[in-house]
Amino acid sequence: MSAAVAAAVAAACVSDKSSSSSVSVFSPPSPQPTLPLSRYESQKRRDWNTFGQYLRNHRPPLALSRCSGAHVLEFLKYLDQFGKTKVHTQNCPFFGHPHPPAPCPCPLRQAWGSLDALIGRLRAAFEENGGQPELNPFGARAVRLYLREVRDVQAKARGIAYEKKKRKKPQQQIQSTATDTYEIGNHFQQGVSGQSSEAKRAMAVGNSLGGGGSMIALSVLN
Repeated sequence: MSAAVAAAVAAACVSDKSSSSSVSVFSPPSPQPTLPLSRYESQKRRDWNTFGQYLRNHRPPLALSRCSGAHVLEFLKYLDQFGKTKVHTQNCPFFGHPHPPAPCPCPLRQAWGSLDALIGRLRAAFEENGGQPELNPFGARAVRLYLREVRDVQAKARGIAYEKKKRKKPQQQIQSTATDTYEIGNHFQQGVSGQSSEAKRAMAVGNSLGGGGSMIALSVLN
């Protein structure tokens, strides 16, 4: 073997060793840890899986692409058997009573607030999983009307009004505000009376120039 051939073989061995060592040194990046889901996202995923299981157990099984607002209403009525909200009938003596003093045989239902929040999460999950907004069965008019009816029925049965009322300012807070204003004014008058005679004369000149008892705004002084 000539010297040139031997040198080429030695160089190839060195390059192989360097490439193998470089491969061993640079390992593939480790996957980034996934952030934990928020409470809303976790609940939305559970609701979506529950609705998917309901479609699979449907007789006959129902594909998501063929799901309509009527099927969503069937799903909501199916959930009533797991409800924990007492909804009194009109024949019940506790009808319209927010806190019944005794038990009654009226059925348990899903609360309107729970159903409304559930539909909101499923509506968002439908579009996140590739559904078109205009074909979203959870936003159908029949579903909105059903939720409104459930709200009204439960409001009458339990004596609960869902209209938002304007918050009135407490009388005590008004009195305390008036007292603080009086104390601030009294403190200001005491501060003026405690000034030197020169300061009083300067204030009198300022009042006469300003047209009487007008007072300069604090924003101007600052």
